Amino acid sequence: MPDLRSGPAASAARRSRIALAAGLLAAALALGGCGAASDDSGGDGDKRGLTAEARGKADSAAGEAADTARADGSAKGAAGSAAPKQPKPAATHVIRTATLSVEVRSASRAAASARTVTQNAGGLVAEESTERVDGDRSTSHLVLRVPQDAYDRVLRELSGAGKLLSRTSEAKDVTDQVVDTDSRIATQRSSVARVRALMDRADKLTDVVALEGELGSRQAALESLLAQQASLKDRTSMATVTLDLIEPESPAAASDDDPGFLDALTGGWHAFTTMLRWLAMAVGASAPFLAVAAAALVLWRFAARRRRKAAPPAGG
Repeated sequence: MPDLRSGPAASAARRSRIALAAGLLAAALALGGCGAASDDSGGDGDKRGLTAEARGKADSAAGEAADTARADGSAKGAAGSAAPKQPKPAATHVIRTATLSVEVRSASRAAASARTVTQNAGGLVAEESTERVDGDRSTSHLVLRVPQDAYDRVLRELSGAGKLLSRTSEAKDVTDQVVDTDSRIATQRSSVARVRALMDRADKLTDVVALEGELGSRQAALESLLAQQASLKDRTSMATVTLDLIEPESPAAASDDDPGFLDALTGGWHAFTTMLRWLAMAVGASAPFLAVAAAALVLWRFAARRRRKAAPPAGG
């Protein structure tokens, strides 16, 4: 195997051999030409002999040069293969969430459009609710799960469904947590496998019982880690978008915010009728007591009158 440190020396030797071969070819051609000019009959044999010898030396030099080049190339290949490979960058795991509040003409139609956009992006509707507000308008609340690669496009389409009132978004990098969970799962699986191997070799009942308890605790820890891994995978593969669709207030409802004379008159009449209603209720509640009191008063006066009549005159 050629020495990598002798690369410059090998290159110089190769150039020297090539130059020597070229010089021999030039000398052979020159001597052949001179011999043909002086003596055509006798110079042909010498020319052929010298030319053959020169060509042989040139071919030998060219072969050595080719061998040197191949050796140099193989050395460079060995040096390249010996170089350490760069590690591939680790994948990034990010949890993305967003909250949108949009004013729309019809909350029900906008909610249907949001469902279509989510399903076309490969997502799903995790939660949806619609309720009436003030008796004449509706609001819809949706929680959407969309793939990470469609997250920005879905946000743009949902924001353009009406008048955007508010928008917040958050991206949380959990790469370290994912890597740590994967490493702990691998370690816990090895631990479970070791306990199972010990159970296979256990002979005593006490050892089997102790190992079963240890296996149960380690298996529970492994299942907890697997649940964490599944949760992280779900949240990093699917982004969460919370969408609130609100219908605008009607002009009549907006005008109700500024009270006028009719509003004051209506309020006063309502207060008057309310007072009369309460007075009537008070009279109705106290009527039985008043009737009993009136009857007692009549009886008392009747008894007093009879006592006065039965009493003798003061002078007799």
